[in-house]
Amino acid sequence: MFKDIVVGVTPSGVDECAVNAAVGFAKRFDAKLYLVHVAGAAQGWGEIRYLEGSGETGRLREQIQEYYGPRLQDLEHFEIMVVPGMPHAELLRTARKVNSDLIVLGPHTKEHAERRSRMWGMTGSTLERVSQRARCPVMIVSRPLCDVETNFLRVVVATDFSDQADCAVNYGGQMARQYKSALTMFHALDIEGISGQLDQQEVELRITDIKKRLKEEYEHRLRGIAECEYECWEGKPSMEILKLARMKEADIIIMAHHSKETDPEKAFLGSTVTQVSLNSACPTMSVNKHFDMRCGLMYDQTGAVTSEEHEAPADA
Repeated sequence: MFKDIVVGVTPSGVDECAVNAAVGFAKRFDAKLYLVHVAGAAQGWGEIRYLEGSGETGRLREQIQEYYGPRLQDLEHFEIMVVPGMPHAELLRTARKVNSDLIVLGPHTKEHAERRSRMWGMTGSTLERVSQRARCPVMIVSRPLCDVETNFLRVVVATDFSDQADCAVNYGGQMARQYKSALTMFHALDIEGISGQLDQQEVELRITDIKKRLKEEYEHRLRGIAECEYECWEGKPSMEILKLARMKEADIIIMAHHSKETDPEKAFLGSTVTQVSLNSACPTMSVNKHFDMRCGLMYDQTGAVTSEEHEAPADA
């Protein structure tokens, strides 16, 4: 499913959860793994142009090799890259250059590990900008996974019926077919601001209508998936998505990044995607309007195989 994986790393090891996940996927799919560290912030932006010539990038590469080397021993194809520049720009440039079909990110500062919500709520963060502009899925892993080589047996896809959300639905269908997963399609009815205008009966009627709409719009796209259900709850979207994921014991949550915002530059970091990502016990995956369905594509939307499926390890 994945052939070329880019993971953002730091010499401090604060991205360990993301690296472990990326290594697991690389082993499972025999993919090439690119560990990318963008140097510059710690050294001072005025010194970026001098980093390569001074040998600093080489020293950083050695630190990363020393820290992550033991877990890379079983990988046949990997490359450690240290480049000077702006983190989001260089990660995106590298992903385009290697034709990556997955970017994996984790927290990028120790402060983030201690204060996730505040740190990930900072405008202009690497996570925000990469998620907005990447052409491939962006997986956010902020907590350790029990076994990253196991199947994603339970997939949750959150949708708001936007065009961008359609990409998330299609990709969720791809993943459910690949892993033979149980798939839950979910919409959160956000009644904030109108809660006093609707009685409970009206809310329940809306929920019933939305469940019907979910099935009507998506059922034909999700053929070939043995177990698929459609859910709608009322409440704040991020909270309801997290609650449903816990209840379903989801292995991954797939969403569209800023799916209601046509201009990503106007999007704010208090988004549903970000709030879910930083608080979820399982990995989250975001796609955006630049998403290329080539990434991991092995089936058409009727469930028919369109190219040779990559065999998973026998013990997976």
